[in-house]
Amino acid sequence: MRLQVEKQLLLFSLLCALSKVCAQLCQRPCYCPWAPPRCPRGSPLVLDGCGCCKICARRLGEPCDFLAVCDQSQGLVCDYSAARAGTAGTCNFEGDEESCEVNGHVYRDGEVFQPSCKLQCRCSDGGVTCVPLCQEDVRLPTPDCPFPRRVDVPGKCCQEWICEPRELPQAAAAVPRIPGLPYPCEEWSTEWSACSATCGMGFSSRVSNQNRHCRLETQRRLCVVRPCQALPRASPAVS
Repeated sequence: MRLQVEKQLLLFSLLCALSKVCAQLCQRPCYCPWAPPRCPRGSPLVLDGCGCCKICARRLGEPCDFLAVCDQSQGLVCDYSAARAGTAGTCNFEGDEESCEVNGHVYRDGEVFQPSCKLQCRCSDGGVTCVPLCQEDVRLPTPDCPFPRRVDVPGKCCQEWICEPRELPQAAAAVPRIPGLPYPCEEWSTEWSACSATCGMGFSSRVSNQNRHCRLETQRRLCVVRPCQALPRASPAVS
């Protein structure tokens, strides 16, 4: 019985002290700005601690006091546990629970959320880890799909690969095509080199891409500059 009386007295003294603080901080009548403040994203308009003027609710980790109240819709309270005497507190979850704030929204520890349709994230120990929901694969050109590209599909979040025939310029369209190649092959080659032999049969070379793979390679061909003269026959000995 005595213990209950002591608790009631303690509660009454706290209420009296709080009422004195309120009387000192809260003035009547209220004098508020004509236009309400413009709050950042994720911070709603609420009444200050005196219930007088509209202010922007403080978010997670922001300083707070009796007048600057925290966003109660996010479950935040003004935490004075780490504050020095006479200084402001910090908005935090009741019970000092680890949380995360993303785009102005507060998520509790262990909560899984999707900030966009392409990501799935999880709040863990005050940090955020995310995994992509769309495949980021790479598609190389193939003979049946020489020009693959990603496009946005209506009604779908992730992009998809498509293979559309790309219209070539007129100059490229006039270039001859080699059977089996998915792209035009413009012929290119150097001049034939000089013959390796000054007379008789030799060979000359050049670099060219005129082959079925349209790749640069060294080509050789036989060449004859002039026939070699026969050695003069030995004259008969004179006795």
